[in-house]
Amino acid sequence: MVAAQLVGLGISNPRVLAAMGRVPRHEFVPAELRRDAYRDGPLPIGHGQTISQPYIVALMTELLDLRPESRVLEIGTGSGYQAAVLAELASEVYTVELIPALAQQASETLGGYRNVHGKVGDGYLGWSEAAPFDAIIVTCAPDNVPPKLIGQLREGGRLVVPVGDSGGTQQLYVLEKISGMIQQRSVAPVRFVPMVHGSK
Repeated sequence: MVAAQLVGLGISNPRVLAAMGRVPRHEFVPAELRRDAYRDGPLPIGHGQTISQPYIVALMTELLDLRPESRVLEIGTGSGYQAAVLAELASEVYTVELIPALAQQASETLGGYRNVHGKVGDGYLGWSEAAPFDAIIVTCAPDNVPPKLIGQLREGGRLVVPVGDSGGTQQLYVLEKISGMIQQRSVAPVRFVPMVHGSK
């Protein structure tokens, strides 16, 4: 997967490639889909959610530009796969999931990672008690960048988020907080499940 897909598609950060190689992706997908765990495509994980294709996980992780001392917030735990990759690269990972059943399942799968902290909650609110964060990654698509997430980003930090309508085009953005201002750039068209408020 790492050599054939990620390197071939332009992922070059050696720490990211090593982390992707260490995390057993098959452990984060349903048993009946494990034969497809390492192909370059998304897979359903139940509750209308998906695990992103390996390339997108690697791309978003690379865009975060993590350091070993980084503290990261993830919105949308899902299966826990992205959190596991982040845990290989950062000091602390805080991850928020709206759906309790997915949060519980991910917690069990991520049991070996002592630097991952998870909770059930509304991703639009972030995790204020643990803020500020050096990096924030959103693995579902809001219509607009949630202001509370920008507020929880440390000076010099990065926010990687897909933005757009679930029925149309979404764009992956990188936002950087520099001198209190937000600089934003578009990276690529993507397709993610929609980000919803915690009204369930």
